[in-house]
Amino acid sequence: MAKKEKNKPIQPKAKSNAYIEGAGQVVEESIAVTLETNFMPYAMSVIVSRAFPEIDGFKPSHRKLLYTMYKMGLLTGARTKSANVVGQTMKLNPHGDAAIYETMVRMTRGNETLLHPYVDSKGNFGKAYSRDMAYAASRYTEVKLEPICAELFREIDKNTVDFVPNYDNTTQEPVLLPATFPSILVNANTGIGVSMASSVCPFNLAELCETTAALMKNPDYNALETLKGPDFPGGAFILYDEAELEKIYRTGRGSVKVRAKYRYDKAANCLEVTEIPPTTTIEAIIEKIVALIKIGKIREIQYIRDETDLSGLKIAIDLKRGTDPDKLMQKLFRLTPLQDTFSCNFNILVNGYPKVMGVYEILKEWVEFRKGCIARRTEFDLKKKREKLHLLQGLEKILLDIDKAIQIVRQTEEESEVVPNLMIGFSIDEIQAEYVAEIKLRHLNREYILNRTKEIAQLLAEITDLEEILGSSRRMKEIIICELKDAAKKYGQPRRSMFVFEDISEEIPEDDTPDYPCHLFFTASGYFKKITPQSLRMSGEQKLKDGDYVVTQVESTNKAELLFFSDSANVYKTRASQFEDTKASVMGEYIPAKLGFDEGENTFAMIVTADYSGYLIFVYENGKVAKVPLSAYETKTNRKKLANAYSAKAKLVNVFFVAENGELMLRSSNGRAVVFDTALMLPKSTRDTQGVQAMTLKAKSVVDRAFLLTEEQAGELQKYRIKNLPAAGCFAKDVEDPDQTSFL
Repeated sequence: MAKKEKNKPIQPKAKSNAYIEGAGQVVEESIAVTLETNFMPYAMSVIVSRAFPEIDGFKPSHRKLLYTMYKMGLLTGARTKSANVVGQTMKLNPHGDAAIYETMVRMTRGNETLLHPYVDSKGNFGKAYSRDMAYAASRYTEVKLEPICAELFREIDKNTVDFVPNYDNTTQEPVLLPATFPSILVNANTGIGVSMASSVCPFNLAELCETTAALMKNPDYNALETLKGPDFPGGAFILYDEAELEKIYRTGRGSVKVRAKYRYDKAANCLEVTEIPPTTTIEAIIEKIVALIKIGKIREIQYIRDETDLSGLKIAIDLKRGTDPDKLMQKLFRLTPLQDTFSCNFNILVNGYPKVMGVYEILKEWVEFRKGCIARRTEFDLKKKREKLHLLQGLEKILLDIDKAIQIVRQTEEESEVVPNLMIGFSIDEIQAEYVAEIKLRHLNREYILNRTKEIAQLLAEITDLEEILGSSRRMKEIIICELKDAAKKYGQPRRSMFVFEDISEEIPEDDTPDYPCHLFFTASGYFKKITPQSLRMSGEQKLKDGDYVVTQVESTNKAELLFFSDSANVYKTRASQFEDTKASVMGEYIPAKLGFDEGENTFAMIVTADYSGYLIFVYENGKVAKVPLSAYETKTNRKKLANAYSAKAKLVNVFFVAENGELMLRSSNGRAVVFDTALMLPKSTRDTQGVQAMTLKAKSVVDRAFLLTEEQAGELQKYRIKNLPAAGCFAKDVEDPDQTSFL
C-alpha cells in the first residue's frame, strides 16, 4: 500500500449518507443578519399573534375562544361545562387546556376583570382583586356567552370579515370580529410583547358610543364633554386631571390616579375599604399596611383583616381610640396601593402593525373598520338579492304561458335536454331555466307564480337602497350611529368609577414626626415643659420661678397641637414636637420668647388638641360668656399667629375647653354666684364674638372668678344652679372656691 502524502487532507467517502457538507464548521455571521433571520420572526409572532389586541378589541386567544363558543350555540343555549369549551377551543388555539381556561376565566362575569364580561359564568372563577382566591377546575364550572356577544358576531356569516384556515387546516376562523361598538376601548386589555407593551384602560360603554357618534358628526368635537374618563370594573375613585386625560385622548400615553373607596363605621371605630384600584389586590394592600405598622410608620391601626365574602370586597381596619379616620386614609393613600396609578399605553394592531394611538385616532380607525364591515355586508346582501331577482325574473317569463312550459318538459325525451329547451323556449339563461325546472308540480299554478313575482318590485327597491349605501359614506355613518345607539341602549350601564376633583398636583408632605405619650405643663408666668412619662416618674418636684405655679397639666402626645392665648386677644399656634423633651428639674421654655410675642404681650392660657374637636368657653368680667368651636382655630396652612382670637371689648377672666358641654360657675365681686350648663349657650362661628349675657351684675360689680366644675362639685353647689340665662345668682360668701388648677 502506498504511503499517504504528508499533510494531505483525508477525503470523505463519496457515497456516505452520514456526511453533511459544512457540518461542524464555524462560519462568521453579522449579528444584524442573525437578529433579522432568527429573532425578528419570533418578535413579530409574539406581537402580532399573541400579545396585542386588534381594532376589534381582542387578542387571538380571546377571539378563538369566543368564536368557538359561538359555533357551539352558547349565545342562546344553556350553559355547558367549561371543559367542553376548552376542548373545542383547542381546535383553533394550539395551546394547553390550562392556558385556554385561564383566558376564559378573565373574560367571565364571576372573575370581575372586565367592565362588560363576555362570558356568563356559574361556579367559582376567583376574583381579579384577589391574588390568593383561586378559580375552580374547568370540570366544575359552567359557561355560556353573555347577550352582549350578539353585537360581536352580528352578521358574521355575511362575509363581514375575512376567514383563514386554522393551524391544521381543518376548519376556518375569523381574522377579526365585526363588533358593532368600539369594544377595543370598552374593556381593559394589557399585553407585553418584545420591546413594546400595550395597556388599554376601559371606558363606559354608553359614554363611548355617544362620543363616537359625536365625533362622526363633528371631527372637531371635544371628547371630554361626553367621555368623562376611564371606568374601571372595580369602581373606586379617579383623581380628575383634565390635562392628563386630554393627553391620553390625543397621544394614547399617560396615567390615571385611582383611589380606593372607603366608609367609616363610627360605632365599631372601623374603616371599611370596599373598592380598590384595578392595579392591586387585597393581599398586596394588607401586606403593605402590615409592613408599615412593623416599621412604625403607621401607629393608628389596631388590627386589619380581609372580610371579603359573597357580598363583595371588604378590607376592615380597626382603629385605635382617638384616630382621625380621614387623616389616616390620606396617609394610607400616600404610602400604600390604596391609591395607585394606571399607566395607559394604547398600542394596538392596525392592519397587522402595532401603533400607539389616542382615543380620537382609535375611534377613527374603528369607524373605518366598521365601514368596511358594513360595505362587505351590503355587498353580500346585494349579491343575494340580485341572484333572487334574477330567478324571479325568469319565473315571471313563464307566467306568460305556463302550458307552454309544461309542454316543453313533457315533450323533451331526455332529462338533460329540459333546461336547454326551456332556455330556448322562454329566452332565459341556464340558471333561470334550472330554477324553473326544479319547481314542484303543485306549484305550477298561476297563484303561486303571481305571489312570487310580486317580490320583484320590493327586491328592486331594496337593491337600489343597498347600492345607495355602497356609494354613500353618509349612509354608512348613519348605520354605524344607529347601531351605536342600539348597543348603548341595550347594554349601557351607570358609571362605576366616580371622580374626585382636587388639586392633585399638590402632594401632601408625609408627616414623619414621632408620636409618643408625654405630659405638658404650663405655668402662670408663661413657662412650658414637655416631659415623658418615664422621666416624670424619676423626677422630683417641679422647678419653678419664685411665686410661679402650674396652671395647666395635660397628658397628651408629641403630635398634639398647642394654642397659646395672649392677653392681647391673639393666639399663637405650634406643636408639642417643636419643643425638646425636658425634665421636671429645669425651668422650661419661656413661651413669649419662643413664639415671638409682641412687646408687652403675655400668655394667658394654653389649650391642647389633637383634632380641633370640642369647644372653648370664654368668660368675660362683664358677665358675658362665649362658646366658640375649637375648629374655628384650625387652618389649612401652617399659620403661626391668629389675630382676634377672642373679644377684646371686655377683660377676659378665664378660658376653658369642653369636649361637649360642662358645668360652669361664675362668681362676682359682690359675692354672688351662678352655676349653669354650657349647653344653654349656642356656639358662635366667629372667634371674637362677645358671647351672651350669663350673669346679671349690679353697679360697679364684675365677674372676677370662673370655674369649670366636676359632676360632684356641681351637685354640691346645686342651690346656685340656674336654668335660664342671664341670672343675678345667689350670695355665696360662705362657699369656698372649687380647687381648680387647670384650664382643662
